Amino acid sequence: MDRVDENVDDLALSAEEYAAVHAAVTAVVRARAGDRTVTLGSLFERWSGIAEEVEEGYSWCAPEFDNDIWCRGALAGVWPLLPARVRAIRQPELDGIDERYRRATVGWPGRPEDEAGWWARRVPRRLEVEASEQREGDWPPGWAMLPFPKPDSVEVTCWA
Repeated sequence: MDRVDENVDDLALSAEEYAAVHAAVTAVVRARAGDRTVTLGSLFERWSGIAEEVEEGYSWCAPEFDNDIWCRGALAGVWPLLPARVRAIRQPELDGIDERYRRATVGWPGRPEDEAGWWARRVPRRLEVEASEQREGDWPPGWAMLPFPKPDSVEVTCWA
């Protein structure tokens, strides 16, 4: 089942692979997700959706952002538990979403990019706020708790 030399082009998973994927996802996300049914596919959809939201301009606060990206941490936890063939099939998709997220975010100053949990130490490159919201220094409301000044590469835009 876990032999990587199997034909990855045959995307149909076996019953054993489906069971292993289900067991991996259930083991990692059961406590976090509560009553929601979470699948490997839904984790990918959520991660892709967050990448898209960040690409367009993120309009929530830092704690919400941290909450929103939980799906990437779940994918990291599930990944080593998946059959090798499933990882091989899904790796290009994960790499693509990760790359979109990296392009749409800025790394925390002074933190290596290759650390585990790298996605949690990035901020959206474009933050959107209501024009009426008061700023707390350079950061918009809800972001000033970050342990560094707002990088110049982070743009704050307002909507009416």
